[in-house]
Amino acid sequence: MPNVNQKIALSDYEIEQTTSSKAQKKFNDLTQKIEAQKRLLQEWQETTTKYQQRFHSEYQPIADNYHDCRMALVYLLDEAHGDKFFKKTDKAKIKELICNLSIGLIYAGKEELKAIYNRYSDTEFEDDLLEFEIETPEIQTQHHEEKPHNRKKSAKQLEIETQKKDEEQNATKSIQEVFRKLVGALHPDREPDEAERERKTKLMQRANIAYTKKDLLQLLALQLEIEQIDQTHLNTMTEERLKQFNKVLQAQFSELKQEIQQIEYPFKMQLKTSLHSNLQPQQVLKSLSVDIKEMQLVLKYAKTELKEFRNPINLKAALKSYRF
Repeated sequence: MPNVNQKIALSDYEIEQTTSSKAQKKFNDLTQKIEAQKRLLQEWQETTTKYQQRFHSEYQPIADNYHDCRMALVYLLDEAHGDKFFKKTDKAKIKELICNLSIGLIYAGKEELKAIYNRYSDTEFEDDLLEFEIETPEIQTQHHEEKPHNRKKSAKQLEIETQKKDEEQNATKSIQEVFRKLVGALHPDREPDEAERERKTKLMQRANIAYTKKDLLQLLALQLEIEQIDQTHLNTMTEERLKQFNKVLQAQFSELKQEIQQIEYPFKMQLKTSLHSNLQPQQVLKSLSVDIKEMQLVLKYAKTELKEFRNPINLKAALKSYRF
């Protein structure tokens, strides 16, 4: 059994399979799955922080520099369009280049180019084109829930809903019961010893956080940690008690999965991978490293191109090979 002076995870314990109980097996299975999901969630949270730090410190400055170079090219092309050195065919190509470059830069935040774009484009740029919403799985679910349901529920549906509500109430009571036992044992105001009061205060803070999150595993782990319960207690839980706990654990497992999916979603969209793919956190950081290297090369090319095109002769030569 783990040292009681250390933090204890419920996954360190397992209900002994003295009988072939489905509830016991499910309890152990959910316990292990939840602990795995917690580790994965923590890894995603740490990865997201690292990704954002690298994106803003390494990728974004290069991208900003690149956009500045392309914007300078748009201004250069704008001047070239009014230069008599360039013929009608050249100017038609310059016009298309200005429109193609400007539209991408406007979406990248260079809204000052809208005036130039509108001068050369056949259709005027509308500001509301910049406003759009990406529907995450959560938003899609909300939209689905907002749809009116006019169909009258059958007696069977009402019975199922009532049963589900009762099960949820019983599950909530199970969490409350475990929490009340912890409060009774850990309440720091009842402890005369200062060092012990400080220890109980910290444990009580963990219990409050776990209760707020409906984290039954953490509450049970705290009970084990303070020796309020032991392996024997786990092994002798009634079938009904296990079923109630399993309802709570199943809900917690689903919430953890959803939280991870919400973190994964923008990365999957960015990497253009299937929403059902098994994206790993380390893949995201590797992808960012590749993007940084590619952006460095693109910036180098953009700077070279801008320098060359400042000479009208080089620009004219490049336009000859440009195809609509």
